[in-house]
Parts: sequence; C-alpha cells; structure tokens
Amino acid sequence: MRITLRETADKLKSAEKILLTAHINPDGDAIGSTLAMLQILRAMGKNVSAYIDDKIPKNFLTMPCVEEIQRPAEGEKISADLLVVLDTSIDRTGKVIDITDAPILNIDHHVTNKGENIYLYDEPTAAATCEIIFKLCEELGANITKEIAICLYSGLATDTGFFNYSNTKPATFRAAASLVECGVQPNLIAEKFEERTFRELKVMSAALQTTKLFFGGKVVGMFIDEELFKQTDTTEGFIDLIRVIDSVDVAFVLTCREKNLCRVSMRSKTVNVAEIANKLGGGGHIRAAGCTIQKSFFEAKNILVHAIGQYMIETEKLTSKEFLLNQEISLADFEI
Repeated sequence: MRITLRETADKLKSAEKILLTAHINPDGDAIGSTLAMLQILRAMGKNVSAYIDDKIPKNFLTMPCVEEIQRPAEGEKISADLLVVLDTSIDRTGKVIDITDAPILNIDHHVTNKGENIYLYDEPTAAATCEIIFKLCEELGANITKEIAICLYSGLATDTGFFNYSNTKPATFRAAASLVECGVQPNLIAEKFEERTFRELKVMSAALQTTKLFFGGKVVGMFIDEELFKQTDTTEGFIDLIRVIDSVDVAFVLTCREKNLCRVSMRSKTVNVAEIANKLGGGGHIRAAGCTIQKSFFEAKNILVHAIGQYMIETEKLTSKEFLLNQEISLADFEI
C-alpha cells in the first residue's frame, strides 16, 4: 500500500519498538539513512535497533553511531512493532527480513520498488533516501543535530556522485545547504570517502586491466573475480573509473563475491539500466542500478552482457548488426 509522507510519519510515531534495515552491499545512502533514522527515532524516545546483513565498508566506519549496526545471527528472532526498510525493496535485505514478523514500512527512492503487501513511501524523484529522511524530519518535528546531518549529507553526496549525477536537483542542493548549516564539513566527508590504502589502489589498477568494451565501445565492463575481490574491502567508486569513457553509454562492474554469487553495478548516460537490472532480479534508478546473479563468474558475464545488448536493441540504442558483430576489446588491445 502506497502512503504519503505524513502517513509515514504517523506510522513511526505510533510504533514504540522499531527495527531498521537497508540493503545488502550497503552504500552511503543505505548506511546514512539507517543511522540518521536511528538517531531521530531515539530522540523521540523510541526503542530502536539497526541490522544490515552485510559488512560495512571501512570508509563508512567513522559515521556517527555506525558501531550500532548489527548483522543478524542464524535463527535470531526479534519482537518489534515496526520493521523499517530503507533505500531498497524488501527482497534485498538478506536475512533481516526473516528475523521479525513486524509490519513493514518501506521508505525508498527507487523507481523499480513495487511495494506489494507492505506500507510503502517511494519517491523516485528524490536524489537519495537521505533526501526523503531530511523532509521526514519536518513531518516528525525532529531536530537535525550535527551527527544526524553528517549521516544525511553522506547519503546525499554518495548517491549523487558528490552532486555530479543527473539525479541532482535544486531540492538536493537546498537539503545539502541546510545540512551544512547544521555543522557538516563537506571537505572532510569527501576526503574520507575518497580515501584509499596503497593496497586498494593496486587492486583498482588490477581491476582496470580487466576492463573490456562491447558493442563498438557503447558498453564497458570491469570484471572482478573472487581472488581479486578478496584483496579489497570495497569496490565502491570502481565504476567511476570506467563510466567516463567517451564512447560509452552503459558501464558495469561485475564482482564475484563467492562461488555462484556475483554482484552487478551499472551506470548509464541515456539507457534505463533500472529496467535491465529488473529483468535480472534487481532494481535501482534509471541511470544507476544493480542486481545479483547467482551463477558462475563466466555465466554471469555472458548473461549480463547479453541482457544489456538485448535491451539496447529493443530501445534502439544498438543495431542488430552491432549486437551480432560484437567483439570484446580489452585494455591490452590499445597502444599506451
């Protein structure tokens, strides 16, 4: 059931024990919105806990209250009045969805969220779920402390590519400006999220060597196998290294986390990658989306490249001839 922002606030006000969660493979918006809600609701006197079924990337470990995010234990059960799912549809919460029978309130900004059999507030025009939480503060009568502002700004900044992506709107800048007035120092947040160890830089270099072009250079992919993935804490930002190629419309990073478990992140300039991700069981935004493919690394690569090419044919971004004559071009094929 789709509800209004006012009704969303009312649901939160009426619940006493609240469980928060976000999606697996959490990014800045998932973590930021979770931590902001945790602090907002506690200030209202609520009994709140936060669970995310995945590892928190090290670049986010200095965010306020991040140490309170737990991972669900095997067989764990929690009694709650409300389960609040942030920045995702409920099918991407991993094991958290199974640890409580509480009614679900879903707050999201992804156009692919169907929100069946739950309470859903979905605002696809919002740049980030943190932008929605910023507006929700007014409905709740919540005071935005410096700590809450840091969490919300972090989600806004990372989901907009530090205000470079097409989802950045005037309302996004207005929210960011208000958060800076609450004490956020944008330079410190940018420096923390851009920070890399020397080893991570070496992994990024190795990942670049796996880059291949498809369909006459309209699609580019980076392929991080299980061995390479074990050498890094996160692949956050890797896609930004390849999406800037001049001929490219669709960029993707395919990461093998473990045997028969591959994660996909996609970005585009004109193609609706949310629809491609949706066909593969994922979702996201028109220009930024992702999914999980439970196949071997080799099979996942073929499935993904074919799905992208087929969709681009259907939407006339690619000709049948370009699709049939596809030839992989790797970095090694270029003279540098």
